[in-house]
Formats: sequence, C-alpha cells, structure tokens
Amino acid sequence: MARNKHPEQTLEQILSVSAKLFTEKSYEKTSIQDIIDALGMSKGAIYHHFKSKEEILEAVMDQQFSYAAEMLNHLIVNTEAPNARLKLIQILENVLSDPKAHTLDKVLSHQIKNPQFVLTGMKNGVEKDAPIIAQIMIQGQEDGSITTEFPYECAEVFMLLINIWINPTLFRRNRAETISRLTFLQQMMRSLGADIITDQLLQKVAEHHSIIGGYQ
Repeated sequence: MARNKHPEQTLEQILSVSAKLFTEKSYEKTSIQDIIDALGMSKGAIYHHFKSKEEILEAVMDQQFSYAAEMLNHLIVNTEAPNARLKLIQILENVLSDPKAHTLDKVLSHQIKNPQFVLTGMKNGVEKDAPIIAQIMIQGQEDGSITTEFPYECAEVFMLLINIWINPTLFRRNRAETISRLTFLQQMMRSLGADIITDQLLQKVAEHHSIIGGYQ
C-alpha cells in the first residue's frame, strides 16, 4: 500500500469507521481486524496511529466530547430567550435532542463501569461544562430568573448528578427508580434557586436512557 500523504484524513477515517462498528457491533465484539477489514487498510496503517483498540476508543470518545463542547458553545451564543433560566433550559433540551451528540451513547453506556471512564466523565463535567453553566446562572442572578447564591457549586453538583448519579447503567436501576432520582434532582435544583429541570426535560432524559438500553 502506498504511503498515505494525508495522515489527518486517514485518522478521521479510522475514527469514523471505528465509531460505526462500535455502535453496530458493540465495542467488546469489535476487533482490530474488523476495523482493518472495514477500512481496507493495512494493519501497519492502523498501528501507525493507534497501538490498541482501547486507544481507538479513547480517541473516538475525545472526538465526541469535543463535538459536544463545540455544540454547547454554539448554543450559548445563538440561543435567545427572555431570561437566563429559560435560555439554560432551552440549551439543555437542545443538547439532549441533538442526534450527533449522542451517536456513541450506547457505546459509552457500556464503558460507564470503567473507573477511568467515570473519572474522566466527572472531571469533564466539573472542569469544562459546569463553568459554562455557572456563567448562565450568574446572568440569571442579574435578571432575577435564577436565585442561587452559589452558581459554580450548583452547576458542578448538577453535572455530577445528571452525568453519574442519574445514570441507571452504573447503578443497575430501572426506569421508575431513575425517574424518582430525576424528580429529586429537579426539586433539589429548584430549592437551590436554579429551577432548570422541566418536566419535559425529565421525561426526555428518562427516555434517552431507555433508547440506549440503560435500564436493568
């Protein structure tokens, strides 16, 4: 096989095909050979970029997280609402509804039992997403739609609970148990002065976990 003069394009092909296989066959049932066969590349071309299937998954996840971050920033700039609270509600609902942002959720749901994956998810939620949400909450303090005295802490707790604690796969919960915890989170956020979880969003989150097979 001739030397590829466009390594970035090759890398993108590897990630795209791998993500598709991980989604269709599951990560566990996809082998490096499956990826090589689907790409029509030599084994050396794959190993030039990645040493293992685990490294490919990590790169696919990073790509997905990057897209989600870009989408969140886009929504923050372009979402218009009467106040910050309604803006944040619209953003959360749009994030949940974007199909591209969730193409790998079924794959990632099986990785939730991986301690390193859980830790990475927690850190991303607290260090990257929470500060963005906190800034909108501060805007809400200014316009009176959000009254929490601790916007950063409130945003961090929200991200930790919605991403980790609510996840039924991690704690082997059924739909009713998950909805109960979502309802608790809804009331807790309301009591903290950040009423950002609508009944519609609650049901969307519960349904999303059903779609990706998260319930026990």
